[in-house]
Amino acid sequence: MRVQLAGFIRDTAQGDEAQDILQRCVHCGFCLATCPTYQVLGDELDSPRGRIYLIKQMLEGTPVTARTREHLDRCLSCHACETTCPSGVDYGHLLDIGRKEALAQAPRSAPATALRSLLRETLTRPGVFRRVLDVGRLAAPLLPRSLRAKLPEPAGGAWPAPRHARRMLVLGGCVQPVMRPAINLAAARVLDAIGISLVELTGQCCGALRFHTDDMAGGRADARTLAAQAATAGHEAFVMTASGCGAFVRDYAHLLPDDPAAAELAGHTRDIAEVLLQEIDRLLPRVAGRAAGRSLAWHSPCTLQHWQGIKGGVERLLEGAGYRLTPVADSHLCCGSAGAYSLLQPTLAGALRRRKLDALQAGVPSGIASANIGCITHLAGDTNLPVRHWIEWLADCLPT
Repeated sequence: MRVQLAGFIRDTAQGDEAQDILQRCVHCGFCLATCPTYQVLGDELDSPRGRIYLIKQMLEGTPVTARTREHLDRCLSCHACETTCPSGVDYGHLLDIGRKEALAQAPRSAPATALRSLLRETLTRPGVFRRVLDVGRLAAPLLPRSLRAKLPEPAGGAWPAPRHARRMLVLGGCVQPVMRPAINLAAARVLDAIGISLVELTGQCCGALRFHTDDMAGGRADARTLAAQAATAGHEAFVMTASGCGAFVRDYAHLLPDDPAAAELAGHTRDIAEVLLQEIDRLLPRVAGRAAGRSLAWHSPCTLQHWQGIKGGVERLLEGAGYRLTPVADSHLCCGSAGAYSLLQPTLAGALRRRKLDALQAGVPSGIASANIGCITHLAGDTNLPVRHWIEWLADCLPT
């Protein structure tokens, strides 16, 4: 693709990056087949190829309108198009550049800006978020099921004492410790069973929520703080139980190219599935066959399969414990959660959730497993099946 950048971005680091990405696109259209929003809306401007054209025009000087920004907003950032693209187009980083410029040239309305600010300042502060949900718990009988499913669940058990020579650090995060504290507890129990102590780093957001709700500078600041804190903790690996956080932290070297601590943390970050696959010979004898007769539908978050390229590992671990995994059609497609997307684009998110749940429930499983807090709470809002992190299902198989 031939690109003629406008003066405002020509000869800048961001412009050079955008030009390199744009020139890789050959307009083949393979991305249309795997784009969730294009599948629902049928508008090419709501596909990766269409959005690439919009970003190209913007960076070449075409005036930006609110309509342009809306097409970029409707992207889930699922990265399924990158998995499909034969030309290696780094669509995700290009989208970040495009969204930043679109917002600068076509600012949001005051109410839309206020909503994003409210989400940032609530969801990234566990203390504040917990108080908001405490109020919601009191009103739970009056709430629709979709909102009741988003209320916190108790952890149910004590964290294993740090008794092993091998230690790993796990991100507590912002939303997950309030909504589902049992997830990190389950990870700690499983690792403890194979001789690894898990230490939780609490009170710090990875930066993804701020970054993806119009505060890129704030997201980078959160990332810099986390990188500094994790660097001083001393650990064998930095473990992630939320695939969304893991995908974002693994991009720290690109996000903060001037920060050696950020690059180091990105290199030490491992999804809990990767950690357990390396220890599978010690793990499987503890859990093998204990889930025999139970069936699960596995939903792999986009941040796990497309962003991080982790495929097949969770399935191997669950099947090793005896779970039967039911077939799921179009497993590469997004469920519609996508961080704050389900709150900002509820109509599209709801349509995608319905499609995903239809596929997940087709095999009549007894439960649904996923790997990201956003997907878990989003899916739980419209099904009677239990939806849990896969590490919780695995921890159920540990001997008591």
